[in-house]
Amino acid sequence: MLRIDQYTEVFVEYLNSKITEREPKNLYDPINYILQLGGKRLRPVLTLMATDIFESDHKKALDAALAVEVFHNFSLVHDDIMDDAPLRRGKDTVHEKWDVNTGILSGDAMLINAYQLFENYEGEIFRELAKLFSKTAIEVCEGQQYDVDFETRDDVTLPEYLKMIEYKTAVLVGAALKMGAIVAETTKINCDRIYEFGRDLGIAFQLQDDYLDAFGDPKTFGKQVGGDIIENKKTFLYLTALEKLDPAQSIQLQHLFTINPQDPSEKVETVKQLFVESGASEAIQKEIESYTHQALKVLDELDVKEENKENLREFAQALMYRSV
Repeated sequence: MLRIDQYTEVFVEYLNSKITEREPKNLYDPINYILQLGGKRLRPVLTLMATDIFESDHKKALDAALAVEVFHNFSLVHDDIMDDAPLRRGKDTVHEKWDVNTGILSGDAMLINAYQLFENYEGEIFRELAKLFSKTAIEVCEGQQYDVDFETRDDVTLPEYLKMIEYKTAVLVGAALKMGAIVAETTKINCDRIYEFGRDLGIAFQLQDDYLDAFGDPKTFGKQVGGDIIENKKTFLYLTALEKLDPAQSIQLQHLFTINPQDPSEKVETVKQLFVESGASEAIQKEIESYTHQALKVLDELDVKEENKENLREFAQALMYRSV
């Protein structure tokens, strides 16, 4: 087993070896651009790590890991178009640097490229990878649609929100791990358990992101703190606060999520105060802890050597207490 940073190095080196100039340039240059923008590379690292955990060689999983990363970045290109986002990881988004039509077409090509990478596997491994990928890809699209629908709905519930983040974020984390397990040709039970571990961890990861969006340190978070509040997003914090506040404060919070002031700083501070007073900020931290512990419980049930689980255990703990 390698350290997490070593898996990252192995993956980035492989990714860079696959990036070449191709024609037509306006199709492939945007793909190379988004793939080289950086990011945490969490998902492909998990694919490599899972293969090693089940006593196989992580190098066999490099194409599956690359497929996961290409798909993830495809979804970001299209999400940025839908959100009309100007920046991604501090740089121009693809549709800003080129144009919307190029962003759509390059994104489409990335999705196809991700599928092509599975062709480097044979027989049952290819079949299982392709089947899992298709299921995951459609769930990510469903999650994105739920997210879009929530923008115009006033009756979103907490269970609906948790389902949305499961599909939009968590299923790809679970799939990344399960792909590594499939390549390692471990048992179906192990494949299913490591998927559950990743899915629960993915939900905890997104909830932590929601919390940091409101209460993170601007110096370390890497995004605008209060962004979800400014955009009137119905997150776990907002939905929980609505449930717990007294009627007058609940109406105040709902009103704040209908306005877009020129200077949003006062709105952000007032909403954050309501999140704290309602107990929503405490509730989300308990939920993050609950999903993380649920994931760790599943990890305990994996049929592998205890020392092989250590990286994933550390990974889970680091996500729960992260500040970025």
